[in-house]
Amino acid sequence: MIEKKEEYLQKKIDEEMKKAKANAVSNKNVAKQALLRKRAHEQELDRLSGTRLQLETQVNTLESANLNAETMQAMKKGADALKAIHGPMNMDKVDATMSAIQEQREIANEISEAISNPVGAGLDFDEEELKNELAELEEEELNKRLMDADHVPLHAPAGRMKSPEIHIAEEDDEEAQLKELQAALAM
Repeated sequence: MIEKKEEYLQKKIDEEMKKAKANAVSNKNVAKQALLRKRAHEQELDRLSGTRLQLETQVNTLESANLNAETMQAMKKGADALKAIHGPMNMDKVDATMSAIQEQREIANEISEAISNPVGAGLDFDEEELKNELAELEEEELNKRLMDADHVPLHAPAGRMKSPEIHIAEEDDEEAQLKELQAALAM
């Protein structure tokens, strides 16, 4: 309705301007009256424009308020849904559940370790006897290599073999570490 009124007033303003121009030279009173009516129509047009601006502002405000209200309703529903989901839970229950899960993981790891590494597999070996036999084999291999050598090298090769004593000491360390690991897993 305001737009139609604005269009009507703009036509009136244009008509009054034409009258004023047509009578500016021949009839100055008619031209003057036309200019007065033109100004009155312009003032009315300005008031309508102001009213229209106020209404558009009000519409925008209402749309924004509706959007805010819908957003708040959606947020409230989301909060209620979260409360329903988390209702029976609290940090103590979560901690207890996580502890139970960790205990079960540790048990599963122990079982897996026991299955994959059977201790002794029903055979009893004397560790010292095995070490001695291994040392003898190493010594035989070294002697064989020395007998097959045509000449003695003048420099030490880059990848020198370890002496049996060092090799045995490393095995002792590995066995000690293995026993420590087994003891820790048994706890």
